[in-house]
Amino acid sequence: MADENMLFATEEQQAVYNKQQEVEEVATRKYLTFRTDNLLFGIEAEIVMEIITNYSATYVPMVPSYVRGIINLRGQIIPLLDMRQRLNIEPIDTDCIIVIDVGDVRIGILVDAVSQIIDIPIDSILPVPQHNAQKYVSGMCNMPDNSGTMLVLDCPLLLAN
Repeated sequence: MADENMLFATEEQQAVYNKQQEVEEVATRKYLTFRTDNLLFGIEAEIVMEIITNYSATYVPMVPSYVRGIINLRGQIIPLLDMRQRLNIEPIDTDCIIVIDVGDVRIGILVDAVSQIIDIPIDSILPVPQHNAQKYVSGMCNMPDNSGTMLVLDCPLLLAN
């Protein structure tokens, strides 16, 4: 029904028209997407504290190889995890750090590049196959713009070991 005809519509007709116009809201969650070795990962935006670059890390001896070191961020000591080494991929020199807060523990994750923050419908995130080699991934989904598949990073599991 055209808007000009709504002036003469009955209440029933207006109710039907309004129902047709309502858009069903879809529950979504915001994810920060980033790339590591041409893999697209996403982490929940609510746990991201900040993104920093050009920060020099201080080497720490006797830690696992995926711990690149520590940084002093405004008086707070933050350990840096190298995503490439955590995934058993050849490390490269990168300075893009995503600082996250997981259960009152702040850590920095070294990634190749940060892409964007995007709304993902919760029901579009699928569980990973049980035989999956990506043990730090809790789900996956197609990007809304069909630019690829996003792997949802399980941050608590990333810190568990």
